[in-house]
Amino acid sequence: MVGISGVLLLMPFQISVLGYAGPSASATNLIFNLFATPGGVLRYSRDSRMTWPLARLIILGTLPGVVLGFYLRVLVLPDAARFKLFVGVILLFLAWRLLAEFAPWAKRREQANPAGGATLRLTRNDRQRMEFRLGEHDYGFSVPAMLALAFVVGIIGGTYGIGGGAIMAPFCIAIFRLPIAVVAGAALSGTFATSVIGVLVYSVLPLPSGGYAAPDWALGSLFGLGGLAGMYLGAATQKHVPQSVLKLCLGLLLCGLGGMYLWPVFLSLRW
Repeated sequence: MVGISGVLLLMPFQISVLGYAGPSASATNLIFNLFATPGGVLRYSRDSRMTWPLARLIILGTLPGVVLGFYLRVLVLPDAARFKLFVGVILLFLAWRLLAEFAPWAKRREQANPAGGATLRLTRNDRQRMEFRLGEHDYGFSVPAMLALAFVVGIIGGTYGIGGGAIMAPFCIAIFRLPIAVVAGAALSGTFATSVIGVLVYSVLPLPSGGYAAPDWALGSLFGLGGLAGMYLGAATQKHVPQSVLKLCLGLLLCGLGGMYLWPVFLSLRW
């Protein structure tokens, strides 16, 4: 419903439940997206809630970052301890950005509610800015800034094994203040494209120590088949859930996951 494809939850499951934290775990995570994200993209397209111009920007920015993310994963973060620290910091940063507006001292902003089938329309699309109208509300962002963010997110996504688009949704919502209805479908499209490249990179490029970090196709396919049904259902029901509820649930989810990985690091510190 929020455009993150659910793959954020699969990496913690692989690490903590299956004990699978090597570089190939990131590649296996990407297999989920190959199966699952087309269901969400199809549903958003059928409901005329797909922002294809934003999807193209996300893909253009994240693809080169995914390749760099592969090298970061295999050269800097090959062991489970460093990788958990990396994952925890990223998740808590996103949670902080999403939950900050719910703090008692935060200024409240009126947000368009996607419930009720509000019409989504592109009103400006050039090299400098892209703007949308959702119902009676207008939203926009700088195109160069979006491309720069997508590149950074592509590096993070390639390292984590979630595809660049998977965490574009929280970044777009938290930093550019875009509504979930604008972001979700585009982020899923970007996730699919970058996951295709990510699987190829992990399967073809050799590791520094020799061999490859090819995915476990059987495990990834099992994840993906379940995700396909869940993705389609989530895309279909998103418009019936208030945006504030979606943002709060997403922020709490990311906060819990990030804290789970950073807590052992905190306990290991010598005070």
